[in-house]
Amino acid sequence: MKNNFFILTFLSICFTASAQLKDINIPQIWEDYKFYPKMVPGFNFMEDGKHYSVQKSSEIVQYDLTSGEQTSVIYSAKDINFSSYTFSSDEQKIVLETDREQIYRRSSKANFYVWDRKSEKLTPVSKEGKQRYATLDAKGNKIAFVRGNNVFYKEVNSTKEVQVTKDGAQNKIINGATDWVYEEEFAMSSAFIWSPEGTKIAFLRFDETAVKEFTYTTYNNELYPIYNTFKYPKAGEVNSDVSVHIYDLVTKKTTQVQVKGDKDQYIPRIKWINDDQLCVTRLNRHQNDLTLLIANPKNGKTSVLLQEENKYFIDVHDNLTFLEKDEFIWTSDEDGYNHIYVYNMKGKKVRQLTKGNFDVIRFYGLNKKTKELYFQAAAESAMNRGVYSASLAGGEMKALHTEKGVNKAQFSSTFDYYVNTYSNATTPPSYKVYETKKNQLVRTIEDNNRLDTQLKEYEMGKHTFFEFTNPDSIVLNGWMIKPADFDPNKKYPVFMYVYGGPGRQTVMDEWGGQNYMWFQMLAQKGYIVISVDNRGTDARGEEFRKSTYMNLGGLETQDQIDVAKHFASKPFVDSERIGIFGWSFGGYLSTSCLAKAADVFKMAIAVAPVINWKWYDTIYTERFMRTPKENDKGYEDNSPINFAGQIRGKYLLVHGMADDNVHFQNAAEMARALVAKNIPFEEAYYPNKNHGIYGGYTRSHLYNKMTNFVLDNL
Repeated sequence: MKNNFFILTFLSICFTASAQLKDINIPQIWEDYKFYPKMVPGFNFMEDGKHYSVQKSSEIVQYDLTSGEQTSVIYSAKDINFSSYTFSSDEQKIVLETDREQIYRRSSKANFYVWDRKSEKLTPVSKEGKQRYATLDAKGNKIAFVRGNNVFYKEVNSTKEVQVTKDGAQNKIINGATDWVYEEEFAMSSAFIWSPEGTKIAFLRFDETAVKEFTYTTYNNELYPIYNTFKYPKAGEVNSDVSVHIYDLVTKKTTQVQVKGDKDQYIPRIKWINDDQLCVTRLNRHQNDLTLLIANPKNGKTSVLLQEENKYFIDVHDNLTFLEKDEFIWTSDEDGYNHIYVYNMKGKKVRQLTKGNFDVIRFYGLNKKTKELYFQAAAESAMNRGVYSASLAGGEMKALHTEKGVNKAQFSSTFDYYVNTYSNATTPPSYKVYETKKNQLVRTIEDNNRLDTQLKEYEMGKHTFFEFTNPDSIVLNGWMIKPADFDPNKKYPVFMYVYGGPGRQTVMDEWGGQNYMWFQMLAQKGYIVISVDNRGTDARGEEFRKSTYMNLGGLETQDQIDVAKHFASKPFVDSERIGIFGWSFGGYLSTSCLAKAADVFKMAIAVAPVINWKWYDTIYTERFMRTPKENDKGYEDNSPINFAGQIRGKYLLVHGMADDNVHFQNAAEMARALVAKNIPFEEAYYPNKNHGIYGGYTRSHLYNKMTNFVLDNL
């Protein structure tokens, strides 16, 4: 009798403790950001490799990397409110950016100033209007910038501007900056670069006159809205005509580089080797033939340094590193996985520095003193990331990370120290400083223990990884969150989360951020949440990553349908209640799944989806599909607009009306097609919001809408 009492008391305590666990809600996630970890956004390492600088309000403050202690105030603003800063190479001058106006994802314009630390003088770069990409030369004496689509430069202490180009015009000619599609798909917005000695400026010129225009509308509570018109080349349409030019500050002459090749091609990168050699990356429109050219600044003549061809496509990167011994570092899929190579200046491969059935994900750089290079790789599995070193002379690579999950590094300027950012699926990120040579922990900057402890107050579903073998015998990685009180004898609805686009992943052993907490909230409400990386995603070698070539969306959709069917057969799953959600490419896949598997999915949410691949941009779409003229079947078979009439489940279509990337046109045309077939659906459109759909209460509003849609329809 006494034992029973103690057992009952123990059970009562356990039940009470469990009952006290808190529920997660949308305001906590998207208004209070209660579960948002403390972030260390990145380090502006000083040249000595032992200090870094941080902007704190109106000051630039220097800290000791090893102790975290403040060592000095480098700059304190008096009259300007700056938003970012960059140092000259000798750190004696600072370029300050103020009054920034965002243009697209990476582009902006602003007023720039130069602060001279020695004279303590603040000089405006220009008084003639806002500038773009104000950049000091290596000696810090001159500064170049773009204004009105033209390139300018001036002596820092002079008011006299030298106009390098004069033909810049809105929606016609761009000098020194990129057009929309280069910015979005080649991740570049500035398109000029100083030579090492500051005697020349190399720049790209975009003639976008023949490129067709797209217009989106901004609503501002005025009588008439604002129409924003810009050049946007859609699949198969005319691109900008891009050329490379070099301006000589001594002779005041501009020389055009003889890029040759096809006229319809891309110039995604330019990089100085030395003051007398410019390296130009040329890529054909199919993006499967890449050439590195060496240009002579005096006459513009070029010679081939390296040519690489691929039966699929070649991804552009920033890993090209020129060495002192007339050699350079290059990364390539040459052996079926992305690895690091050394070539000589005759374009001959000298040695392969990394080998194995894994992809190098990111090249961090080379310590020229120790001849060690550092990089991130998925050597343990596609779901993990590690930080590694290897000798430039060759040999086995060495792991620097100590914990399994996702590790990301940022190295100091001298490579003496690095900051490792680590997280796993259930652990928020930590930031730790390591001494590189001995790989010893120096200090912890932030461990997010507060958030980790706070999460224990909430009822959290169990997060597990699993493998799924599709009908083609290909193993796919996935994760699953089950309700905390999961009972295998009950049947649960399944909510699938997908992105699935080329070179991306949702199944990683890393902290999932705000979406992870939303999925946990849905698990609290009785849903099993799963995500699977289909074919075409990253970190599993070239054949897996490029297997969807010319058939973008086909295999990806089938993989997601097969995953849903697999779970529908499980005894703990209600096969009549399977839904899917995705954003951007994920929204495209969720729509495609609902349209092509009406018997499998009960509902789908699509945020900012591509509905017809013919309506997306040239560089991205043609990289995987070629042009509609060359691959009409691929476009027609994989565009959801053509299958709108097959939708039977509940469908929520969401889009930002100022989306310059995936245009609102996609949502409008899908809605039109659904209405034409008399198929019911729900829609949520966000005026003045771009592809990210954020700002103010926007995310809270959106996630409330999606949550209610799930609760009502799944």
